[in-house]
Amino acid sequence: MNTLAVVVIVVAVVLVVLAGLSIRVVFQYQRGVLFRLGRVVSVREPGLNFIIPVIDDLKRVSMRIVTMPIQSQGIITRDNVSVDISAVAYFRVFDAQKSVVVIENVYAAIDQIAQTTLRKVVGQHTLDQTLSETDAINADIRTILDTTTLEWGVEVTLVELKDIQLPDGMKRAMARQAEAEREKRAKIIAAEGESLAAAALGDASDTMMAHPLALQLRNLQTLVELGVDKNTTVVFPAPLMSAISDIGGFFAREAAAVSTTTQPAATPIHAPADIRNGIPLTGAIDATA
Repeated sequence: MNTLAVVVIVVAVVLVVLAGLSIRVVFQYQRGVLFRLGRVVSVREPGLNFIIPVIDDLKRVSMRIVTMPIQSQGIITRDNVSVDISAVAYFRVFDAQKSVVVIENVYAAIDQIAQTTLRKVVGQHTLDQTLSETDAINADIRTILDTTTLEWGVEVTLVELKDIQLPDGMKRAMARQAEAEREKRAKIIAAEGESLAAAALGDASDTMMAHPLALQLRNLQTLVELGVDKNTTVVFPAPLMSAISDIGGFFAREAAAVSTTTQPAATPIHAPADIRNGIPLTGAIDATA
């Protein structure tokens, strides 16, 4: 009886161990590549899977998108400028069997080929193109990576340049160039403004030359503006003084013309016969005496 109990217990333990060894759980984001005696038998789907202990081997492969940073490295551009560039790549496994059978370590392989591809693509562009055409560079790197990784059952979904470090001397040169460009634009805008102002002043001068009184009134307006500033000394140029005199004469003539039209004509007074042109006649003086 004791022997039978021991046998039952041993068999039960063996069955439990075999059941534990034969049960495999594959998660939703995984696929299981089943090897039997070293050969690929099938690819198992997510869920509870049973295998033959010792004979079968199940390799789980993640199908999620993986983020892989591409470490910074020194790259010489086409115009012989040394820059340090880092990037990031996003990829996912779409064929679990190929990713296990075709290549030994798919993650390390993608890391290495991404670094070499980054160096190759950036080296074909100048520094200005590298800074301004990042989208085109990203697309070129992704296309080259896809050409290789598709054979491994891996798809590169996105590549982005993350950081571009320039030498200090190049940074200073670019800062000087940007400052010179800003000064250039400012001078161009100022020159355009002066050109428009000169054209407007030319039109105004033509108008004032056609109407001299308008020019004189403008001078008086300038004097009024000077008076607002509370200056203790105001210098009147000679042409301005003559202009003021002309304006005063103009208004005086206008007032005289108005008064002449409103007053009656004066009666002429004739001098006595013995006075002509304010000179007394000699004969008249003698007779009186």
